[in-house]
Amino acid sequence: MKRRTKEVLHELKHHAPFTITATILAVLIVVILKFFIKKTFEEGAFEILHPLHIIASALVSAGIFYKYKPKAIPAIFVGIISAIIIGSLSDIIFPFFGGLVFGLHPKFHLPLIEEPIMILSSALVGGIIGIITKTTKLPHLIHVGLSVFASLFYLLAFSTTQSILGFILAIMIVFIAVIIPCCVSDILFPFFFLGKKIKQCECCQNKC
Repeated sequence: MKRRTKEVLHELKHHAPFTITATILAVLIVVILKFFIKKTFEEGAFEILHPLHIIASALVSAGIFYKYKPKAIPAIFVGIISAIIIGSLSDIIFPFFGGLVFGLHPKFHLPLIEEPIMILSSALVGGIIGIITKTTKLPHLIHVGLSVFASLFYLLAFSTTQSILGFILAIMIVFIAVIIPCCVSDILFPFFFLGKKIKQCECCQNKC
């Protein structure tokens, strides 16, 4: 348990610089878009990005599981469960409670409850693609990017972040909302079901 915790913390350290950079860039992009697009687009963007994040997460988790234990049904099941839990935490639960803590008055909107067919089908599609392609990695930019934008658009659509202070707080909230769930999803969750050790990163191997 102690070793696994140390490995996860090590991976979090690796993910942190990229995640904070991606978050700041995402906020800047959104600010620019809002300057040129006068209409409200945040909620619509979230409703597109959240299912895409679910697909990406299920794809990777199912692919990792299937690589070590090539059984389709369990792999798809792990992909679905992992994607829904982690996607909901990253895109909704963490941003919602982060918004509450910082007084942004967020509204709770959970697509899994309000649109269960769409979310479950997205996870199923991702899981099936994962075992067919045997994809164990997505470019980190894609997974983190989807999660960052989904979390950010949730805050923009369902809370009061329309100010400089609001955007600064959004950077802090989105960073936490993305780095912990994404790291757990990509590294820990599939190996929890497999009962295998977490694969060491290259920098650890180079030290040995």
